[in-house]
Amino acid sequence: MIHYIEGKLVEKNPAYAVIDCSGIGYVLQISLNTYSVLGELNQVCKLFTHLAIKNEATTPVGLVMYGFRTVREREIFLHLISVSGVGSNTARLIISSMTADEVVSAILSGSVGHFQNVKGIGAKTAQKIIIDLKDKVGKISGLSEKSFPMHNTNRDEALSALVLLGFNRNQAEKAVDKVLQADPVITVEGLIKQTLRIL
Repeated sequence: MIHYIEGKLVEKNPAYAVIDCSGIGYVLQISLNTYSVLGELNQVCKLFTHLAIKNEATTPVGLVMYGFRTVREREIFLHLISVSGVGSNTARLIISSMTADEVVSAILSGSVGHFQNVKGIGAKTAQKIIIDLKDKVGKISGLSEKSFPMHNTNRDEALSALVLLGFNRNQAEKAVDKVLQADPVITVEGLIKQTLRIL
């Protein structure tokens, strides 16, 4: 497997980049996140790669190379395509819509809504991604729910406020968790407001 390609960036657009490496131009399919951090044309560029074999008639030669700005982005991509029903194009859409950290956060927090916001992903596929990858992403990326203390702090602050407002703690807890599941990066104020609508 080719681990990375380093050379002169000769062409780029939101869908792909072309890197000239010793006189050979490599076309690499990229995410929007990778595109947004690519340097200027004719500068040295390094992208980590994944070579996929395609069976579609529309793909010349049957080989497609994907390029990633970081090893972490590639790791998330490879996890996503390991899920049944998630192909390379869908995985690229996911890592174009969210950063690698946001994908990990959505998986660990069970946020179906974040994946459903990506074109072509329904509730079943979103749930499958979360179920299939929760353990893998937590172990391999060295992350766990403890890696997101902000969410726990926001949860605690929101719960305290709701209890002070006179709501039953158990009911408030369920409602807060429901809101956090839909939006794990919500602010304390937003969390309280959304929870009050449910309660």
